[in-house]
Amino acid sequence: MRAIGIFLTAIGALAATGEIQRIAFPTARWFFDASRQVPWLNFEKAGTVFPWFGWLAVAILWLTGLTMIVRSFTSGPPNPVTVRRVRRFCEIKRGYYSLIILIILGSLAMLDQAIVGKRALAVKHDGKWTFPAFLQTDLKNRDFGIEGESAEAPADYRELKRTFAQTGKGRVILPLIPYDPTGDTLPPRSKSLELREGKYYESGSNEPYSGLAARYFDVLKSKMHLRFTLRKGKLSGPMDGWDAQGVPVYSGEYRNGNLVSDRFSGDGTKESFLALSSSDLRAVKYHPAPPIPEEKNWLGTTSQGYDVLAYLYGGLQVNLKAALIYLPVVYLIGITVGMLMGFFGGWFDLIVDRLIEIFSNMPFLFVVIIFSSMVPERFKGLPVILTILIVFGWMGITALMRTAAYRDKERDYIAAARVLGAGTPRIIFRHLLPNTIAIIVTLIPFSMSGLVFSLTALDYLGFGLPPEYATWGRLLNDGLSNLAAPWLVTSTFVVLVALLVLITFVGEAIREAFDPKKFTYYR
Repeated sequence: MRAIGIFLTAIGALAATGEIQRIAFPTARWFFDASRQVPWLNFEKAGTVFPWFGWLAVAILWLTGLTMIVRSFTSGPPNPVTVRRVRRFCEIKRGYYSLIILIILGSLAMLDQAIVGKRALAVKHDGKWTFPAFLQTDLKNRDFGIEGESAEAPADYRELKRTFAQTGKGRVILPLIPYDPTGDTLPPRSKSLELREGKYYESGSNEPYSGLAARYFDVLKSKMHLRFTLRKGKLSGPMDGWDAQGVPVYSGEYRNGNLVSDRFSGDGTKESFLALSSSDLRAVKYHPAPPIPEEKNWLGTTSQGYDVLAYLYGGLQVNLKAALIYLPVVYLIGITVGMLMGFFGGWFDLIVDRLIEIFSNMPFLFVVIIFSSMVPERFKGLPVILTILIVFGWMGITALMRTAAYRDKERDYIAAARVLGAGTPRIIFRHLLPNTIAIIVTLIPFSMSGLVFSLTALDYLGFGLPPEYATWGRLLNDGLSNLAAPWLVTSTFVVLVALLVLITFVGEAIREAFDPKKFTYYR
């Protein structure tokens, strides 16, 4: 408890410090970024934006963290039954190791732009270090000595690293995956070809290459000089050519490796154009491109030109952020309403139970589609989707807590608390609630897996988050729309199933460890 309290307090302190000092700390920046991006999460007056949601989140983190720290010192020794349950959980190896893996994944997701992103971690220019990834504003090319037409454009740190490597005038340190999950459309990829016995082969392949190939003025910028069509490793079909300014000036036709016709319409002579310096022949990989390790696209690209590995990382972050908001809110509502229903009974229980029946019989998918269509585009985002999910997600835990309250409210310890003068809030939250912890802890992993599945399903159907969010459902849809690119479906399926399996293993281990038949005795 103390460690969690210190962690929450530290995150709140980093978020507040970053907002005041204009520093974008990993994870801690999210509260204020979300507050600025979603109009109804901030106040705007006279051109000044006050991110009230960000400051509210900081206050909740501090209050929760400090409360947990204080309780860790004042609550006395740990409950021996809880200690035995934790020990039993650690003995169930599949659940224990699954929890460790989930903690590692969560820690990686919290590093945020420190390991995935197109902005450099650090840049050394003119003997001065700057840290663009941790600034709340974008730096421009002119800030690093680049003049000309692109001077006022946001800095391209991948290009800046290549420039500094050639000139030796500075140094750029990029994240481990130097691409943003979304909003970072890459140029078409390419892969080197090898000439063997008069035929072209892709590197490491034994099959002659068939498809488009090109010679490039600049491979990294995908600036083509000549583009050819290859069939079974030989030039066969139409070809095109562009000058250094990108103007089409040349066309021709190949048959079985021989040029049969061509036409040149540019300045100078055809021979001088063909003699321009360009790369060796490379296979052109338009999006979605397969995995190309030499381009640092370890899992390929999507049809929009996003790096798949960066996109999967962004999807993991979205799921964890959603869980951090969804689970506390749903359980707060469900536990409170359920305990009140079971404790008071009567008309209150009857009315709320009928409301739950009404909500339960509503077609969930249709309601989401209707709300998604009604919400204006500028208001759409994770808060809106989570609000819809929360409206339908609190009823399951409510029924269980209602049953537990009905069962325990007539027990002797509740009667003793009444005799001693305890009020209703104290009886519910200090006596009834602690005796239902086993139910709550057991349900949390399964609620999280349900949330991940719901977000994925909604995004797959097109009624989830906007395109600026990286979501596994949209990536799965992209893969099923491009079956010729199996790396999209395969990578998405593997990470989604792996995450759900890990969460399920943790849930099953908790359920077994907290089984009341093992550690509870009735006399």
